Amino acid sequence: MTDSKRRRAPGMSPEQRRAMIIQTAIPLITEYGAAVTTAKIARAAGIGEGTIFRVFADKDELLQACLAEALSPEHAVRELGAIDVSQPLPDRLADAAEALQAHLDRMGAIAGSLHTSGHRGGKHPGTVRGAGRTESTSRILAALVELLEPDKAALRRPPEQIAALFYGLLFTQPRKDDKPELTPHELAEVFLHGALAGAAK
Repeated sequence: MTDSKRRRAPGMSPEQRRAMIIQTAIPLITEYGAAVTTAKIARAAGIGEGTIFRVFADKDELLQACLAEALSPEHAVRELGAIDVSQPLPDRLADAAEALQAHLDRMGAIAGSLHTSGHRGGKHPGTVRGAGRTESTSRILAALVELLEPDKAALRRPPEQIAALFYGLLFTQPRKDDKPELTPHELAEVFLHGALAGAAK
């Protein structure tokens, strides 16, 4: 494929082009913050810089869209939905912890990078819609409840309460060098069996 044909991205709708640019831009924004240039994003995406401005009004709208995507629960909900519910509960929760930790890290990385580099919301606060915090949390909790349902009879509390406690533990677990001290399996083990060494036996 020639460079000119690749840059036209034939058959790609404006929404598909927006999504492709956002996915390319997110890791660059995480690395460079608001200082990243649209030229750098365009080179990474294999498109002309003008293509960006055919689907975004300006760089600020692109930054807002990337932030909205990073905060969106869609990817985390898909990851949780793909977990095999035939696995033992500790394995399911370990997989869920891994998926949700990646989601939290992704949110923190881009939001922190934009904040540190001086981005304060810009000119387009209402142009990029996404799930609000309450809706986002509700959808993630609902996906966790689905993972817990097969073991509902063995749980001490309703799955909804267990899911909320587990999600809260992910936010408050000990961290070192900005990374969780517990592996996903360790986190699931402590959550299910408590702090006592003999509790899991």
